[in-house]
Parts: sequence; C-alpha cells; structure tokens
Amino acid sequence: MATLAISLIAFLSVATPWTIVAWLDPASLRKYKIQQKPFEFKQFFWPSIIRIIINNIILVGLLIVAWPLMKQTGVHAQEVPVWYVIIAQLLFFVLFDDFLYYWMHRYFHENKWLLKHVHSVHHRIRNTCGINGNYMHWFEYAATAALMLLGPIIVGAHIYVVWIWVIIRQFEGADGHIGYDIPWNPAHLFPIYKGPVYHDFHHAKFKGNYAGFLPYLDEYFGKTHIPAYLRYLKAKKEGLSPVEIEQQEIDAKKLKRQQSRAAQKESKITKTVMNESV
Repeated sequence: MATLAISLIAFLSVATPWTIVAWLDPASLRKYKIQQKPFEFKQFFWPSIIRIIINNIILVGLLIVAWPLMKQTGVHAQEVPVWYVIIAQLLFFVLFDDFLYYWMHRYFHENKWLLKHVHSVHHRIRNTCGINGNYMHWFEYAATAALMLLGPIIVGAHIYVVWIWVIIRQFEGADGHIGYDIPWNPAHLFPIYKGPVYHDFHHAKFKGNYAGFLPYLDEYFGKTHIPAYLRYLKAKKEGLSPVEIEQQEIDAKKLKRQQSRAAQKESKITKTVMNESV
C-alpha cells in the first residue's frame, strides 16, 4: 500500500500546482498554452477528483486480491543495489513500460468496444490540465498500473527502486496533461521525454501519439505520429511560440479552404465553357 500512496502523492505533487495555474489562467503564461482556448477546468475538476478516489479504492481492492501472488515475485526490501544497477533498471523500466503502453493505448483506440466503453472516458477532455491525467475508466487505470509494475517484477527490483520508478512514471502522467509548453519545465531535463506537447496533441486530435515517454515508437510502429504535432516541433525549432504556431495552423487552414474554393470555382467555369463549346 505504501507504493500506492507514493504513486498518488507523486502525481498530485505535479498535478496540483499546474491545475491551479490552469484555474487562474495567468495572462503572462497564455503564450505558452499549447491549445489557445480555455481549459475545461470547471467541467472536469471535481469529476477528476472523484475518479482519482474511486480508481484508487478499486486498485486497493485489486492489490489485496493479488497480494498472495505479488509476494511470490522477486521484488524485495533487502540489500539496496549499487547505483549503476539502479540506473540500468530505471532505464529498462522506462523503455519496457513505454513499449507496452504504446501498444495497449493504441489497442484502446483500434478496438471499438474498448474505445467506446473504456478509453472514451479519458478522451472526454480535449484541453487538459494537470489533475486530468488520472481521469480515466477504472479498468484503464488498473491496466496502466499493472504495466508500470511489470518491469520491477521481471527484474526483481528493490522496493526503493520501485518507488523511484513510480515517482518518475507519475511525474510523466501528470506533466503530459498540464497544457503548457514552458521552456523552463523540468521535464526538458529528461533527454528521452518530449514534454506535455506530445500527449496534448493526442487529446486535441484523438488519434496518434500513442506512447508515453518515447515518441520514436510512433515513427517505427506504423507512422502514428500526429502530423500537426510534427509541424509544431518544426515551427518551434524555428523560434515560434505556441500561440504563434497555432495562428500559423489557423492561417494554413484558411488558405487551404480558399484554394479549395478557387479550385472548385475554376472547375465549374471550365465545365461551363466546355458545355457551351459543345
């Protein structure tokens, strides 16, 4: 149960301050908002709190049922491994968990029943803030927790290493939903993690960007990157801010519509001329 408590505290430690920021919506930070529209704070704050409570109660029940089996695993509280073993195990947990999560998440979208009855709960929110990270169906919450513990069970990790891993995983879960692309976000210190932009586009566009930490999985397993996300990264490298990038997208859509109308008009004129010549 200590692991569950640490997991919840880690999530709330990141989610709470960013949720307050989303609630206040300070003008000085609006240029960093990934989606230039209001957060869905009022509609989903209390539902998110209720989901967190219910999901963790259910998870406690599942852990109690599974405890006789979990005691048979190699997870232990004996001698703490040397630092480089800890680093290697944490790196393995990130790689292994994200690989499994990519396929689970993608399957939640590709299986119509799971999408409708399970994963659609999480996708009710299109423009997320921190607390929305754990707003999900209890089955998805339990499945995500199971994936998170699978790596430590396989290697027989020390419980302290498990706790470090849980903190890292919950940091990512909360940070991926904060809704801001802040240059000084500590998440940028992690070289393999792309910050909240990656998952924010998943909520905005619904399909694609299925991984958690590692966007390369979308590249090598079916080209599931969201095109707008890739354009965002390109524009960001050119020095544009999130608000400028969104305006660029709006202008591009307007231009595309204008070109489409012009092409349709030209096609009608061509058909009329051809009919008259006949």
